[in-house]
Amino acid sequence: MEPSPTVAALDIRHVSFNYGKRQALDDVSISIAAGERVMLLGANGAGKSTLFSLICGLFAADSGSIAINGRQLLQGASALAPLGIVFQSQTLDLDLSVEQNLAYFCALHGIGRKTARQRIQRALQRLDLLDRRRHKVRTLNGGHRRRVEIARATLHEPGILLLDEPTVGLDIPTRTELISYIRALPETQGCAVLWATHLIDEIDDADRVLMLHEGRVQRDGQAMQSCSDAGVNDLSELMHQVMRP
Repeated sequence: MEPSPTVAALDIRHVSFNYGKRQALDDVSISIAAGERVMLLGANGAGKSTLFSLICGLFAADSGSIAINGRQLLQGASALAPLGIVFQSQTLDLDLSVEQNLAYFCALHGIGRKTARQRIQRALQRLDLLDRRRHKVRTLNGGHRRRVEIARATLHEPGILLLDEPTVGLDIPTRTELISYIRALPETQGCAVLWATHLIDEIDDADRVLMLHEGRVQRDGQAMQSCSDAGVNDLSELMHQVMRP
């Protein structure tokens, strides 16, 4: 499922979307290379979740195009096959065990039982969940549920993984562990990552940052370079500058 090095993992061109008379996204263009990690920074209401909904086919763009690993979404559901996603709202079946949730996901993606068992084992090991594999999800705390969702989203070896505010509501130690794990995903899993957040402390100086405000990409570049270009000291100041009326 790995894309050709010359094909973008995600290619969004001139995408706009309206909720009735309210414009949520305005001429958004983003290209993410295979294996690249990109931080999507914006305050609540900036359009991050709407953009994710368009990428995963929940909504159709009013204009523009979206391609995943070179396949346009308009080509049908198969274009979504290389996509993994962790929504902000949890979507696990609370009455199934951790292992059952993961096995069900594998079955939906047509992954054979032997391969599924191997991938589930690896994912549980990586996320320190082996001792909870038979626990019902409803018995897990928020941090362990989020780990299960991240494990599930990578079982089909996606070309790109979308993460919508994945650390919101977690305690500091769990959040720190997950940030470290997520940041390493391009190396450990070989997938591109588009990570939406409104928390500046999740971003490193060298990260590529897309800054979204009122449905438009206001900045796209390496974090500290973007700050330097704008004549500010840090991303917090840059966000205030971008959001200033």
